Amino acid sequence: MEMPTRSAARAAACVVAVLALTASGLVLADQPKAPNDPTQPIDPWDNPYAMVDGKIDFGTYNGFRRYHASCHVCHGPAGLGSSFAPNLLDPIRERLDYQAFQETVINGRQVEGATGDRVMPPFGLDPNVVEYVPDIWGYLKARADGVLDRGRPDHLAKGALKGRE
Repeated sequence: MEMPTRSAARAAACVVAVLALTASGLVLADQPKAPNDPTQPIDPWDNPYAMVDGKIDFGTYNGFRRYHASCHVCHGPAGLGSSFAPNLLDPIRERLDYQAFQETVINGRQVEGATGDRVMPPFGLDPNVVEYVPDIWGYLKARADGVLDRGRPDHLAKGALKGRE
């Protein structure tokens, strides 16, 4: 029987190390998300916001403004929820995608609960909301990803990122 070569032994050691790290949960996939790529166009599904030098893109800043003009009355400041409407950040982190968010904003939603019905009115005919759903999503997604803190975010000038506003 032949003895394993040094390179084969190293390869086996690397495989064991990778399996041990994966089993312990110390894998790169579990690291916090980095801000979206500012060199790519805004896409509410895959690239809803960008951060450059601690400043958010103008569309996401506009989402902050639109959220606080129309949504925070029920959903609370910074998407954290209130006694009247739910926190929006946890569902975005866990399962809510852009399409479901957009559908709910446009068509509204009614949920029966132990204390009665909760109703979110439709905003599909409100031009101050429906035209800016991608911006509002970008703001809430950045909040859910931990990229933006509470309060008014610093932002880049409109047009600072070519093709993003």
